Amino acid sequence: MTALVRLRLDISYDGSDFAGWARQPNQRTVQGVIEDALARMLRLDPPPMLTVAGRTDAGVHARGQVAHLVVPVAAYSAINGTMPRRLAGLLPPDVRVWRVSIAPEGFDARFSALSRRYVYRVCDNPFGVEPLRRHDVLWHPRPLNLGRMNEAARRLVGENDFAAYCRRREGATTIRELLRYEWARDDRDPHLALATVQADAFCHSMVRALVGALLMVGDGRREVEWPAQVLAARVRDSGVNVAPAHGLSLEEIRYPEDESLARRAQETRRVRTLNATAAAAADQPPAPPGGAAPRQGG
Repeated sequence: MTALVRLRLDISYDGSDFAGWARQPNQRTVQGVIEDALARMLRLDPPPMLTVAGRTDAGVHARGQVAHLVVPVAAYSAINGTMPRRLAGLLPPDVRVWRVSIAPEGFDARFSALSRRYVYRVCDNPFGVEPLRRHDVLWHPRPLNLGRMNEAARRLVGENDFAAYCRRREGATTIRELLRYEWARDDRDPHLALATVQADAFCHSMVRALVGALLMVGDGRREVEWPAQVLAARVRDSGVNVAPAHGLSLEEIRYPEDESLARRAQETRRVRTLNATAAAAADQPPAPPGGAAPRQGG
C-alpha cells in the first residue's frame, strides 16, 4: 500500500475574479486553481482533492482559509520545505498558500473547526469608498447608527434555526450557533464600519443576510426588533437584502488543541446529525449522516 500523509494548507485569496471556492465545470474557482497547481508541483494525476474549512461563495475573500489534503509520502518528501515557495510560482497573484504543514493526528479542516470568523466592511461616507478599497468595502450611502445595529445583533446571538437568513439547500440543516455578532468603527477611518460575525459554522448566504438585515436597522429603515422577529419566523424573508459579496472576508478558522482534534471532528458530525433530525421533525429537509458541508459567506 502507498504510504500517505495529510497536509494542512493556510490560504488567502481575493475572491473578486473567482466563482467561489468549490470546483465547478468551466468556472475559475479557488479550489480548482490550487488543486491544479498542487497536481503540477507534486506530479499527481488526477489532482489531489482539498477539504476546506468552509466554501466561500463567488466574490467573497479570505485571509484565514484552511484546507487539508492527503498525498503520497514520496511525493511530499521530494519537495518538503519548499512547497509554499514553489506554489508562489505556480499560483496566480490573487491566491496564496502561506503555510504547508503536516497535519496533527485527527485533524480535519472541516469537522475539527471550533468556529469561523468573518468580517464585513462597510463605508457610509456620503462621498463613497476610498478607490483602493473598492474591491473589499461596500459603499452604503446612508449614515449608519452602530448603537442600534449592536442592539439588534445581540438578539441574534446563540443557537437558533437561521432558516430565515439562509438559502435553502436540499439535505442541509439551518441550525447554527452564532457566537459573536458586533459592529465597530475602524480606528483609522470613522466612516468605515466593521461587522465581526463568528459561528460554529454558517449556512448558505447566512453572513451576508445578517449584514443586510442590520444595515436596514442602522440606517433607520427597520426597527431594532425586526431582525429577531425575522429569525423567530424561521422562514426566508423577502424583506432581508443579502449584502454584496465583495465586502465579506473570512478572517479566521479556530481549532482546538491537537489532542482534541479527533474528538471535535466526531462531535461535529454527531451534532450535525442531531440537528438534521430536529430539522426533519420541524418539516425541514434532513441533513445526510455527517451533515452538510459548512458554507461560508454567501
